Amino acid sequence: MRKKQKSAFYQQIYAIVAQIPAGTVTTYGQIARMAGRPMAARQVGYAMSAVSGERNLPCHRVVNRLGELAPDHVFGGRQFQRMLLEMEGVAFLADGRIDLKTHLWIRQKNELEKDERENDGPGTDKMDKPQGPKEI
Repeated sequence: MRKKQKSAFYQQIYAIVAQIPAGTVTTYGQIARMAGRPMAARQVGYAMSAVSGERNLPCHRVVNRLGELAPDHVFGGRQFQRMLLEMEGVAFLADGRIDLKTHLWIRQKNELEKDERENDGPGTDKMDKPQGPKEI
């Protein structure tokens, strides 16, 4: 991926992360799908590890597909991430994972359509929109 494309994709990821409500979490894979690149969960992880503290993003609300916290070398470590999430009311299972049935946030189609109207352009999730015929 070219640097300019990478930067645009990272900005898209950060815009999605900024919308995650307190008391909820989402996964790297969900963010990739919301950004219209369903196979890019690993890239979302790279983007998250590149976030500077200046962005003030709720990175602690991003977990893996099993509800496990980020590795200890990012976001201040697992204990810090867990503390932040618990302060927001996120419940953990006995094995230390987050109860995704209760706390998983997935942007709804109506939110995506609202973004399209506000930005005067196509949304980030192409999967929800029917694709018209292509011009040749």
